[in-house]
This record gives sequence, C-alpha cells and structure tokens, in this order.
Amino acid sequence: MKREEVAAKRKWRPEHIFASVDEWNEFYLAEEKKLDFSRFEGRLSDAKVLKECYEAVYSALSALERLSVYAFMRHDEDTRNDEFTALLIKSDAFETKFASAISFLTPELTALPEETLKGFIADPSLKDYDYELKTVLKSKAHVLSKETEAVLSLGGQVFGGYRDVFGMINNADMPFPKVDVDGKKVVVSHGVYGLMLYSKDRNVRKKVFKAYYKAYKKLLNVITSTYVGNVNTDVFITRARKYQSCLERALDGEDVSLKVYENLLSAVGNALPLMHRFVAIKKKALGLDEMHMYDMYVPTVEDAELKKDYEEAFSIVKEGLSPLGESYCALLQKAHDEGWIDVEETEGKRSGAYSIGVFSIPHPYVLLNYQQTTSDVFTIAHELGHAMHTYFSNKTQPHPKADYRIFVAEVASTVNEVLLLKHLVKNTKDIKLKKYLLSYYADMIKSTLFRQTQFAEFEYAAHSAAEAGEPLTKEYLNKIYFELNKKYYGNSVVSDKEIAFEWARIPHFYTAFYVYKYATGIIAAISIAERIYSLGKPAVDDYFRFLSSGGSDSPVELLKLAGVDLTQNKPYELAMDSFKKALDEFESIG
Repeated sequence: MKREEVAAKRKWRPEHIFASVDEWNEFYLAEEKKLDFSRFEGRLSDAKVLKECYEAVYSALSALERLSVYAFMRHDEDTRNDEFTALLIKSDAFETKFASAISFLTPELTALPEETLKGFIADPSLKDYDYELKTVLKSKAHVLSKETEAVLSLGGQVFGGYRDVFGMINNADMPFPKVDVDGKKVVVSHGVYGLMLYSKDRNVRKKVFKAYYKAYKKLLNVITSTYVGNVNTDVFITRARKYQSCLERALDGEDVSLKVYENLLSAVGNALPLMHRFVAIKKKALGLDEMHMYDMYVPTVEDAELKKDYEEAFSIVKEGLSPLGESYCALLQKAHDEGWIDVEETEGKRSGAYSIGVFSIPHPYVLLNYQQTTSDVFTIAHELGHAMHTYFSNKTQPHPKADYRIFVAEVASTVNEVLLLKHLVKNTKDIKLKKYLLSYYADMIKSTLFRQTQFAEFEYAAHSAAEAGEPLTKEYLNKIYFELNKKYYGNSVVSDKEIAFEWARIPHFYTAFYVYKYATGIIAAISIAERIYSLGKPAVDDYFRFLSSGGSDSPVELLKLAGVDLTQNKPYELAMDSFKKALDEFESIG
C-alpha cells in the first residue's frame, strides 16, 4: 500500500510539530544560533546564574526535541525519502553541537562544595531542578579530578569499542549456516533462526538450532575475548570511580537500590518451581516424550489468533482498559481521532512499533504497522501505554522532571497488556482462544521475567568473577550459562549442549546490567494490574499518580506511588501468583 492511499484518520499528524519542512528549516537556523552557553561557564556557584543557565539549556533541549522527533517521524514514514533523511542528519548535528555546548555543566556542578549543592537543592527558585541537582550531589563522590576526568573522557571511544566489535562479529562476519528446508537451501540469519524456531516441523527446528550454534562455536574464542574485554573495562571504570562493584555503579546511574537487584534474583530463584511447571505443561500440550530447547518457542496452542480489523481491535483495547476509568478511555479515543497514531504498513515505512513524544507538544505519537494478529492487538495496548505515560508526565511535570527513566519505561505499556489479557480471558467463550491467551501470558512471563533474570544472573556471576580476579575463559562462561539454563528450565526439557553458547549471541550483555529492567518492569506492571483488579479506584488513583510523576524522583520511589515497592517482597509475590493462576486456569480447561 502506498502512503497516499491511507485514509487521513489512520495517519499521524506531524504538522502538530511543524507545518512544513520549510518551517522546520527556519526553526533550525534560528535555534542553532542560540547554542552558546559560554556566558554561564565558571559562574554556576551563583543560584541566579544557575537558574538562568538551566532555563537556557531546557529551552534548547525543547527545540532539539521538536527538531529530532519531527525528523524521526517523517523519515520513518518513508525511509527511502532523501529529504527526510537529510532532516535526520541535521537534527543529529544539532544534538552534537548542543551536547558540546553544555559539556561544562556537570563537571562544574560536581566540583562545587557539597554545602553549595545542598543549598541549591533547598532553594525554592530551583525547585524544578532539585532532583537533577540531587543526582549531581550523589555522583560527586565518584567524580575524579579534572585531569583524571579528562583522561577517562579520552578513553570513551575505546571503552565502547567492544560493543562495536561484537556487532561486527555478530552481523558482518558471522558465518551464517545454510540448511535444507523443504528441499531449498535457507541461510540461517538471526531473523530466520527466530522464525524457524516457531516451525511446526520439529526436524527443521532441530536442524536450524544445531547449525546456528555450531556457527557461534566456531567464533567462540574471539567472542569470548571481546566479552571479557568488555567486562574488564567495566571493572576498570568501576574501580577508577571508587564504586564497590560493577553492579553498584550500573544501578547508581539509574538511581536504583542494590536491594532491587538482590530481591529480583532471590524472588525468581524461589519461584523457579513455577517455571519448571510451565515447561512441563508445555511439554504435555505439545505431546512430546522428550522436549528440547528448540521446542521451547513453538506455540502451545495453535490457530487461535484474534483476527480483527483495526477499528474492532481498537475497540477491544478500549474495553480491556476500561478499569482505568472513563477519562483514560476518552483519551484513548482522542488519540484515535486526532492524529496521534500512524496505523497502516506502507511502502518504505519503518517496521515495528513505538511511541514518541515532545514536551512542548500537547500529545505524543504512536507508530504501528497493524496486521490482523493477536500480537498486533496487544501492540496497540502496549504502545498506547507508553503514550499515556508520556502524556500525563508531560502534562503534570515541568520539563526537567517530565522524562522518565528506562527503569520504568515498560511499566505502563505492560500494565495495559495485562489488563487487556485479563479482559479477554474473562470474556471469551471460545475455549481454544482462552487457552491461547493464557499460554500467551505465560510465555510473556517466561520470556520477559524469567529469561531476562537468567541473563541478569549470568552477568552478575561473570562480573563478580572478574572483580575477584578469576579468569573468564570460554569454558568458564559456557559452564556458568549451561548450569543457569538447567536451573531455570528444569528437568522437563533437555538442556542441549549447544545452549551453553547462547550467552555469546546476546548483544545486551555489552551494556552491563541492563536486562534486569525488563524483569522488574513486568513484575511492577503485573503487581499494578493485580492491585487495580482487586482494589479498584484506590489502586487506579495510585497508578495515575505514578503516570503523572515523570522523572521527578528515583524510579523505585516513583513506583511506590502506584503501590509497588520493589525493595520489599510483595510485588514479586503478586507477579508469581498471577503466573500461577494463569497456569492453574490453563490446566483446568483441559
């Protein structure tokens, strides 16, 4: 389908940001001239000067958001369009110039005496920036001398190089194997591998699985060296910045307590019998005498898709989210009617889905490529969850406190998915569809909660060993991962020897201690959804306080507004109980 063939009501309206490309260019030129903050440099010990500096910085940031989001959206409408690509390149240049212009800000603030920073935090005239200043004060103990910081900054490109090397190995240099599928030679790329694991033909799954990991085994020496180099870099920076561990440094960057990570590993470890039960149920449903790792992705229930056109799917989503109240559903309808959502897949359009917002624009935007599948119905709910989080945070918070951290970024989207699923399970009379939905939910928990925690435990083990001076060999890493795989999946599935190499293909491991946020996000979301169903309006009111909180405090504290304290056991227990109930209901249907 060509974009011009799509009805106007199914296309987003970027003209809400800029009326035209010409207006974008005029705005760019005007704002580019303002990217000079040198008048503030060396004067930030004065509260009045600091306020003026922050106001100028956030004015420029607002301009950058408008420029980059418009360019991003127009480019994604048609990635082949050179005019829109040029806008994207120019907005990147604006961002680089902006970053360079304000590079003095954090070093100068962290160099100020502690009492000066505390005075700024308590100053009513700087209340919009108090949390930002709190993070500056907190980081002060880990900021080094000017000369040392200069040396560390010179190493930035080198420190990040291992991620780039892995990217080249994993994409450009990977010897993707070829296997016979239905009499044709198929190249098993990363994408093809993922698709083939869903194949109904077990021989195909097995063949692809073994060939794919054989390719990784051939490159295991160089991948091990690359990963170990990345871990050792983490250890070096951690020690240079006077942190006790790599984990502490990573969590400090997100303003998250170590207790959260510890609780996650402990709670999931205690709940592994539920995961083992899930695997046993899947094995039985698939009718397998012996299940292997290449069987884990086959749908437990087949041919039960929610094949709905977009308008019907949107109505289903609204019904599913009705526990959040009439005003929330009215806002969803407004998003539908007033050009927030780009619905159709068209020629040249970027694939996938996302939500994006601009603080100075009254509403966020959502990109879809809607198809009539169950997954795409849930994608509507998911992306609108992101959009509503952005909408309420931007509406309620000042610009410096509006942007929420990655730690909570998937909470609102997953709350919507869980609420929608509960609605569908409760109201469908189709037994097969109900079983499909329950298995969909269980698979989501398996993939996002248990699997990501398995990754988190692997990262923790690898970094702890490196910090203790133990050599990270390929044999050691394979052994850790293989044992974790057996621990997490249990005895109902064979931990094939090839699965020991799976760690070697995970790109997220090159951004240490990132993946755990997927697990804590779904735990928080399930906990919130369960509270909404059991408590009603009080829980909804709590949730709206969270949605409106932006980045006004640490993410762990903000989740407490929604009744979720990740430093305590309750949220983890609620999430595991929800998983158990889904398994119970699936088995009770027969």
